[in-house]
Amino acid sequence: MDDASLSTLVDDEFAPTKTYLNTASCGLLPRRSLTAVTELAGTLSAGRTDGSGDFAVVEAARERFARLAGVDADRVAVGGSVSVHVGMIAASLPPGAEVLAPEGEFSSVVGPFAIRGDLRTRYVPLERMAESVGPDTALVALSSVQSADGRTADLKAIRAAAADHGARTLIDATQSAGWLPLEAGEYDYTVTGGFKFLLGARGTSYLTVTEEAQPGLPPLHAAMSAAEDPWDSVYGPVERLSRTARRFDAPPAFLAYHGAERSLALLAEIGVEAVHTHATGLAARMRAGLVRLGHEPVPGRSPIVAVPGLGDRGADLERAGIVVSNRAGNLRASFHVYNTEADVDRVLDVLAG
Repeated sequence: MDDASLSTLVDDEFAPTKTYLNTASCGLLPRRSLTAVTELAGTLSAGRTDGSGDFAVVEAARERFARLAGVDADRVAVGGSVSVHVGMIAASLPPGAEVLAPEGEFSSVVGPFAIRGDLRTRYVPLERMAESVGPDTALVALSSVQSADGRTADLKAIRAAAADHGARTLIDATQSAGWLPLEAGEYDYTVTGGFKFLLGARGTSYLTVTEEAQPGLPPLHAAMSAAEDPWDSVYGPVERLSRTARRFDAPPAFLAYHGAERSLALLAEIGVEAVHTHATGLAARMRAGLVRLGHEPVPGRSPIVAVPGLGDRGADLERAGIVVSNRAGNLRASFHVYNTEADVDRVLDVLAG
């Protein structure tokens, strides 16, 4: 998609009332997605349906995410949050298994393992993940892009180290899917929250599972939506689980998924490469401007820009109508297709005083 077409599409779909640089917390909902949610809410309010949403829309969202992730749809499970998916993976590990994760990793990725109490969780600096995988490591779990500061992991080296030691891999793509190409089939598991760079709403999340990893994963949420024939499994325990990764589905939040299907369609129209070029270009512009102002942003090439020690400047930016985050003491700005060079310059102007 050329720049002019992208600009027109963005103007048609987004209308932020502030300078919004906080996609790493929550992406903006496109107009088409707002329309889908509003239509379903109106239908529910008027009693014009015999259910709370359309399973066909959920399947369409599953298929759209599968194409984005580079896997077949039967390798994708849907749910409501990353921690729900990770909880199943944590339940699959035997007592005493070692889980290797980065220091400061997002709690949804490490919390379900730590809370069990009978697993060995080991934390190392992100840049030492590959070299820290050992013969006792059962699972390597990490975000492809770190939430607090936008650092990216050396996934190729980590994947190779895990294969050398027979460890499974779990990648959280919440801060990368949508702007960074994802090849989910290269990992035993991926988990992705759909409400950030995928431009959906809270209540949408996706789990991918390789065929080899599926037998060992317990289908903890085995309700009718996880059955081979959902409408024959409404009452009583599910007798036949789906033969695909749908057996790991958590019951979907229909309002969220009706919007997510439209958001994923928009991303498909734009293309991940176009999002990547646009968003990382703006982030590079901001990093260069910060250096000129005498600040030292965390090095990187992701759309997430973090400046250690400047987290308290968020209040100044808020007063100027600019939305950013304070994460682990970092001033964090994050960019998507709806941001412009003018947004970057506005932040720099405020920080310059």
